[in-house]
Amino acid sequence: MSDATETNEPVEPTGSDEGGGAGGRRVRVVLVDDHRMFRTGVQAEIGRTDITGVEVVGEAPDVDQAVTTITATRPEVVLLDVHLPGGGGVEVLRRCAPLMADAENPVRFLALSVSDAAEDVIGVIRGGARGYVTKTITGTDLVDSIFRVQDGDAVFSPRLAGFVLDAFASTDAPPVDEDLDRLTQREREVLRLIARGYAYKEIAKQLFISVKTVESHVSAVLRKLQLSNRHELTRWATARRLV
Repeated sequence: MSDATETNEPVEPTGSDEGGGAGGRRVRVVLVDDHRMFRTGVQAEIGRTDITGVEVVGEAPDVDQAVTTITATRPEVVLLDVHLPGGGGVEVLRRCAPLMADAENPVRFLALSVSDAAEDVIGVIRGGARGYVTKTITGTDLVDSIFRVQDGDAVFSPRLAGFVLDAFASTDAPPVDEDLDRLTQREREVLRLIARGYAYKEIAKQLFISVKTVESHVSAVLRKLQLSNRHELTRWATARRLV
């Protein structure tokens, strides 16, 4: 997959101490992403603890395993993909809310996704994530972002920072769409591709899922939105500027 190599720029030491990066600091991290090859690439890139200071203490490919792993390991930072089987990154955030609220040892979340769609960014930030970076980020910058999130800072890819500020600060920001909020992150992704005219086989190939799974997602979207066919679905998405 293409995004598995997007963080392959060598990570330089972030501190002079031999015991770890960032001046000898350490940070415990869990990787949550449904693509095993991407997790492996990130692990190899940032997980050289003696150099980066990052210790990868767990991985998970879906919502249920993510919640289990995060609860068991209690990392300082979770790198969280937006689109995950089982309800997406937003569902992980919802179920880990008590861990984020822990005053003494909070678990903080940094979204790491290939998506820069507005609804994805806003969804995870509303859910409690401390930042959002895309998978084009370099290894060095990712390590720096992890430490900043550990410190409680908000971190965003440069292209997203202005958008996030505008979305939350503007009095003209659109209200929450209750219909759209009924859909999981994966269902929204399928919805957008259907509205753009993609065939089921094309969607399956792009999302690395089966045609049968695409059909199930479309059926769920139609049921939740009370629509009859993909033509109505396209009109619905176009009216909300989701295409």
